[in-house]
Amino acid sequence: DDSMSSVTHLIPKPPAKDFNKLFTHADKVLRFKARFADPKPEDVDRVFVVSFYLQDDCLSIHEPPQRNLGIVTGRFLEKAVHMNQITGSLFRPEDLLPGTLIKVYNHEFEMLDLDEYTRKLFSDPNAQFKSYDLQAVLEKVRESMRQQFPLVRDIFRRFDSDHDGTITLGEFRKVLEKFGFANLPKETVVQIMRHFDTREDGQISYNEFCDVLLDEDYTQHMLKTKPPLLQDYDPAYAERAQARAEERDETEKVRKAARAVGDVIYKQSQKFFRLFKEFSHITHHQTVTYAQIHKCLLDNGNDFDPEDIRRTVMYVLPGVNPDKVPYVDFLKAMVTSFHDLSATR
Repeated sequence: DDSMSSVTHLIPKPPAKDFNKLFTHADKVLRFKARFADPKPEDVDRVFVVSFYLQDDCLSIHEPPQRNLGIVTGRFLEKAVHMNQITGSLFRPEDLLPGTLIKVYNHEFEMLDLDEYTRKLFSDPNAQFKSYDLQAVLEKVRESMRQQFPLVRDIFRRFDSDHDGTITLGEFRKVLEKFGFANLPKETVVQIMRHFDTREDGQISYNEFCDVLLDEDYTQHMLKTKPPLLQDYDPAYAERAQARAEERDETEKVRKAARAVGDVIYKQSQKFFRLFKEFSHITHHQTVTYAQIHKCLLDNGNDFDPEDIRRTVMYVLPGVNPDKVPYVDFLKAMVTSFHDLSATR
């Protein structure tokens, strides 16, 4: 049994799939034109299309049909992960640029050209060139929400990850990913989010969410329909939405930092008095810098990011200079404000 086990464990496991890469670059294919580098007389006119698949780094070679060529064209190389015999490593998109030579299974090719789509992707690998019917996307998302969740409240709570009562740009992108639109460009996400955000303040409140998702209980008109989605892109709204998202991210970082520091100072009473003594020893003034607070906590076995210490100081003592923090007021504020921040929201 031991001998057989040692043999079976010699079989290598398949490499783990990069799912982020699969979703980000799904259906993105780079196409290049090539010919034999040193052709025989009968192969001079042969032309090949080299396809490189960004989602899994596979390569395939196809020979398109040509009139009066005298050769059966079609698939020349099966789609798979192949090695470039010139570089000795797996193929990369840079190996296929016009003017370079590649060699696969002892066939050497000279790269001639690339199509327009490939040229654009080389300028921006994360770009999206697929057009979407925004109204159809909106209707599909709306119908999918209704079918999956019986209550609008449950939908909103599910996607409001920080439970602050609003859905920001990053959270709204996750909503679209949940219902099958994982590769939408940022501009499209902003346009759909703007339809939900009737106040156009860069975030979606619960009432705005309900207004778009639900039909009115009572209307003064027969067969009243929802307003159509605006097709034009508003850069000013995109900036507001991005600013709101960054503001919410920073707020969450402040909450986590203040809670973590509070757990040390409030829950461990001996740490409170130890810090008080250390602050009085390192300075004869009534103030310390946030860097000195960080050093004292580090000396006591609590390693925090200095930026988190600065966030905590600015939270418990609004308007104070981080380089002149009254340490008595800081320690008192950490104790009195501890219960203002719940561990979970």
